[in-house]
Amino acid sequence: MPSSSLHWLSLVATIWLQTINGPNSDFAVYSSQLKDIKHFSQVQLNMLAFASDAGKLFGWFSGIAAIYLPLWLVSVIGAAFGLVGYGVQFLFLENPKLSYWHLFLLTSLAGNGICWINTVCYLLCIRNFPYDRRAAVGISTSYVGLSAKVYTVVVDAIFRPKDNSTAKSYLLLNAIFPLLVTLPVSPFLRVFDAETRVRLSTGFLALFVITIATGVCAIVGSIGSASTGLSSRHLMLSLAILLLSPVILPLVVKLRERAITVWKDKKENRIHDLTLDEVEAGEGSAAEVEMKEEETNEVGTEEGREEVGGLKMLRKVDFWLYFFGYMFSATLGLVFLNNLGQIAESRGLTDASSTLVSLSSSFGFFGRLVPSFLDYYLSKAGYAASRSASMAALMAPMSGAFFMLLAPRPSFLYVGTAVIGACTGAITTIAVSATTELFGTKHFGVNHNIVVANIPVGSLIFGYFAAFVYEKGADGDYSCFGTHCYSKTFVAWGSTCSLATLLCTILYFRSRKFSVRTT
Repeated sequence: MPSSSLHWLSLVATIWLQTINGPNSDFAVYSSQLKDIKHFSQVQLNMLAFASDAGKLFGWFSGIAAIYLPLWLVSVIGAAFGLVGYGVQFLFLENPKLSYWHLFLLTSLAGNGICWINTVCYLLCIRNFPYDRRAAVGISTSYVGLSAKVYTVVVDAIFRPKDNSTAKSYLLLNAIFPLLVTLPVSPFLRVFDAETRVRLSTGFLALFVITIATGVCAIVGSIGSASTGLSSRHLMLSLAILLLSPVILPLVVKLRERAITVWKDKKENRIHDLTLDEVEAGEGSAAEVEMKEEETNEVGTEEGREEVGGLKMLRKVDFWLYFFGYMFSATLGLVFLNNLGQIAESRGLTDASSTLVSLSSSFGFFGRLVPSFLDYYLSKAGYAASRSASMAALMAPMSGAFFMLLAPRPSFLYVGTAVIGACTGAITTIAVSATTELFGTKHFGVNHNIVVANIPVGSLIFGYFAAFVYEKGADGDYSCFGTHCYSKTFVAWGSTCSLATLLCTILYFRSRKFSVRTT
């Protein structure tokens, strides 16, 4: 039976993978320069942002691949897609032969690679931590929200790009960073013996503390870099130390196991075999009782849940309420974040685009983490919240934030960005548990990739609408300046997000009987 330290090591590996698995989240930083280099219209630029999401339409391939291929190989394939997608763009960006549609297809390929790594991380958390999968998934996915911050810090600290090289710097890092992390951690991307009992409250508490400290560092860095000129290299070093620190946990667990083994060996030399047998029998009985009680609690949360997958799921009303609720909220938030560069430029805040992206990334990080933290410790106290109710509660302030953006003051843009980033991150994380709550875990790899197919659909619709309104506001000019460029867009997005709140509220009441029974 494998050591429990290997389970924790697999969780640390997923944390590192998720940290670098958001190369598309830095698009807003270099999108304006890309527009200038390739002479794209705003509609074409928004379609490129959609291209990364379009790769998710085929994300279910990763779920099928995970059934037949080793998980480490699935992750390497995903990183390889990113290497090709962004690498070719880096090499030939200024070449006239690299047309718009070449960029579109390459970006779609890289976007699909993100799904492969996500699938591996989700499955490892669910299978290696069956009793605490929500906490494991929450901690792991929270680091996706940190991706944009990590990429901007590394580019500023290492590449120090000038105005004319920003796009190429990000494309290069987007291409090589995921593969550089995936290859070293791939040996630990395995599902270990499910019979091994891994439920260590102090372990998750330690990870929560480390994760919160990492998020605080990211936020302080985002604010500090804008107001005090904080060194990017110092911030990168601080983040690197915090991102490496989770590896301490499996090392401590391993040392603890070894110490227990040594203690038992010494005990056997001093105590009579019969007495020792009685002591061990007593310990075993207590452990068995504790394990049975916990398993009973866990089974209680699973009882009555129907395992649904594929086409059967598509025939359920709950799926479509969930699908459109997600699309009208979290997906809308992602579209907003993709447009941050153009929004900042339209308000005369061109130099603030990197800060805004870092801010949204940092608050998105906390948005992903807090629901998992609360869920883990409330569940231990006997409380549980419906995922659909939690999502509805987050959509309301998100809707208000879109209307807040109508105000011309820059402070409202910063506050609105932070709120939308936090709510988007939280909804994205809760959605992983919502998929299992509504449709079970058996077909999760395929089911959740079908659910997130709403992202490219929403990205196309909302992104095209924003670009259309932007170009009308420009009155034929290349760029639009003023609050009017996105005012109609923010009204439409705020109204749409309000509709999402209604849809998830309906979903909550439809599934309330089931939630009460299972919790």
